[in-house]
Amino acid sequence: QLQLVESGGGLAQAGGSLTLSCAASGRPFTDYAMGWFREAPGKEREFVASISRAARFTNYADSVKRRFTISRDNVRNTVSLQMTHLKPEDTALYYCAARGTATDFAPARDYFHWGQGTQVTVSS
Repeated sequence: QLQLVESGGGLAQAGGSLTLSCAASGRPFTDYAMGWFREAPGKEREFVASISRAARFTNYADSVKRRFTISRDNVRNTVSLQMTHLKPEDTALYYCAARGTATDFAPARDYFHWGQGTQVTVSS
């Protein structure tokens, strides 16, 4: 079974940066597109970014385009989310997710494997 463990969350000031990481184990990492989602208090979980199996394609929510960058290391079995120009509205619990895909694309939905989440808090 695929296991996902996030790290790197914490407290940042508005305008600052944080990088989240997710380590995968248990299944062949390159079988999966990887994504990041977030859930703010009182709101539904929402898509943030995704990256295809071979890292040829990425996909971003409009709210994070040009501020966040997703990347993956298929040797170390990790996926990262570099977050810059942080805003208070980025405050949320961030989840790493994986979706098995037959082709190389970066989906924004239908993820079936989830980590436990890492908290990001941005102060104004």
